Amino acid sequence: MNEAVLNKLERRLGRLHAKLRLGIEMDHEAQIFGQGINFFHIENWCSVHSVIRTTLKLMGLYWRGRKNAEQIQVRHNHISMKTLPSRFDGFTLLHISDLHVDMNEGAMRRLTELLPDLTYDICVLTGDYRGAAFGPFDAALDGLSRLRSYLKDRVYGVLGNHDTIRMVPGLEEMGIRMLLNECEHILRGDQAIYLAGIDDAHYYRVDNIEKAASEIPDDGFSILLSLPRHMGSGPWKHRDMMGYTSVGVGTSVVPVRINCLPEITLHHLQCSA
Repeated sequence: MNEAVLNKLERRLGRLHAKLRLGIEMDHEAQIFGQGINFFHIENWCSVHSVIRTTLKLMGLYWRGRKNAEQIQVRHNHISMKTLPSRFDGFTLLHISDLHVDMNEGAMRRLTELLPDLTYDICVLTGDYRGAAFGPFDAALDGLSRLRSYLKDRVYGVLGNHDTIRMVPGLEEMGIRMLLNECEHILRGDQAIYLAGIDDAHYYRVDNIEKAASEIPDDGFSILLSLPRHMGSGPWKHRDMMGYTSVGVGTSVVPVRINCLPEITLHHLQCSA
């Protein structure tokens, strides 16, 4: 563990939180490498990647899947809410998820071609920046730094299950405000909306939604950045909450997409009568 990174994490998160999160990650990596109940995790078996790749080639799907991985779709999701402050009518969030930056150079190149023509107010990144769930992350940070130069200012992010807390200093140094069970208020004149983000709720189970929501007033309009796997994909509604699950930009295990084109999403907020 790089001492400089540890010092930055302790200043950013507090000593206890930083050491707790790092300890959880170390336990997780031990399980992946066969010291726990996740011994049969697919990321344990490097040969599986080769088997999947070979199988797809024999089926004639591999190169089609590689081409699909670069066919990034720009989706539009319109959200009408009575509780949206009037000054935020027309406010737009660019949502990018599951980049797995270091796995598919072609997809990242296509993404940088799309970004300059998009109109939005803020960008949100919902995790999974690197391809593997453990190991080196320098290539992912390098790729994200190049991508960041194509994004307009105010970029917010959360970590996914593929991401280590050790990436946070590098992400924030390139201008991505990470929300680690935290909340930011976004102002337009005398009105505000609240953007909250939780740490990974699935692999590491370090989410704390109560802490993230502690600064949001009861009547505040809030947006939560998270990864609710059980919600499938696309727009959904649960009681009074409206949500959207992205199918993501990148690829996992092998750099192909079958029957699921990659996407980025523009969420357009609108005041309803």
